[in-house]
Amino acid sequence: MRIMKKGSGKQAQRERRHARIRARITGTATRPRLAVFRSNRFIYAQLIDDEACTTLVAADSRSVAGKTTRERAGAVGKALAEAAKSKGIETVVFDRGGFQYQGAIAALADGARGAGLVF
Repeated sequence: MRIMKKGSGKQAQRERRHARIRARITGTATRPRLAVFRSNRFIYAQLIDDEACTTLVAADSRSVAGKTTRERAGAVGKALAEAAKSKGIETVVFDRGGFQYQGAIAALADGARGAGLVF
C-alpha cells in the first residue's frame, strides 16, 4: 500500500500560496478584497468585505462574451469594476488566489483597472 504525502499536488501548493497571501491581505467595506478564482473553463471574481464576511459584487466568465480566455477575463474585470462603481466602490486590494499573475489573472486585473478600479 502506497501512502502519499499530505498536500503534495498542484492544488495543495496553490492553497498554501493562497494562505500566505491571505495572511497579509484583508478586505474592508471601504476597500474590499478582489478575490479571483480560475478553473480550467471559467474565471470568477468577487469583491469581499472580510470584516462583515460578505460578498459585495461578483462576476464570472460564464455570462460574458469573448473568443479567448484572456478576452473573457478582461470582460469579467470590466463588468466587476462597473458593478463596483455603481455601489460606490473605487479602491480594492487584489487577491490573486495563489495563481501566477499572468494570462487570465493579469487580464482580469487590467480590465478592472481600465474600467476605473484602483488597486
